[in-house]
Amino acid sequence: MGHESERIPVLALWSAPRCRSTAFARMMTERGDRAVVHEPFSRVVDFGEVEVGDRIARDERDVLAALRAVAADGPVFFKDTTDFHYPALLADEDFLSAATHTFIIRDPAEAIASHHALNPDLGRDEIGFARLYEIFTAVQAATGTTPVVIDSDDLLDRPADTVRAYCDAVGIPFLPDALSWQPGMRSEWRSTGKWHKSTSETAGFARSAGGGAEAVAADPVLRAHRDYHQPYYEKLRAVALRP
Repeated sequence: MGHESERIPVLALWSAPRCRSTAFARMMTERGDRAVVHEPFSRVVDFGEVEVGDRIARDERDVLAALRAVAADGPVFFKDTTDFHYPALLADEDFLSAATHTFIIRDPAEAIASHHALNPDLGRDEIGFARLYEIFTAVQAATGTTPVVIDSDDLLDRPADTVRAYCDAVGIPFLPDALSWQPGMRSEWRSTGKWHKSTSETAGFARSAGGGAEAVAADPVLRAHRDYHQPYYEKLRAVALRP
């Protein structure tokens, strides 16, 4: 890249669907030290508009502009999922390098089982690991450094150690009190409520029963989807923080 981007105080968490990113965002809300924006890119694709701060964004470019505008007033955290493809994001080298982009992963078979339970018509690409890796490599190319990746299994097994490692890696203070919260459905989740029901019932990072990986392995279509996405997960897992 020919120029050094002006850093902007935007911290992003990118996730394939059903990789526990909502729980991570719930912790970021609990911290109370930055504006939290919920899935602006996927929502603008899904619904045709999304509220970002006090702006209404109607396409990806609007979302990028709105995030920059909110960040001009103070630090921002947003999380988003790769059930869609984001060409404007991938083309915006300045945003790729000026914001801090981080990634969360989960074993694809478990993510697919959880996703399929909510969306029986699940298609291969919306599972999202290939698209997640595409954003990861775009950020890597724009910044010349390896972005921060966390494995959500680590988050559940060692929440304090994993969050501390994440905070150290992105240069924000570790706030242990944010690791627990009041259960409840958040207003920003309501339009996509069924996707966030499990998180709304938690008070911290907790493992729910049954991974569902066996059911995915037994289903030829889902197994093929898993086999397609597994290599992208493995590449991200290889560089994940080791708390």
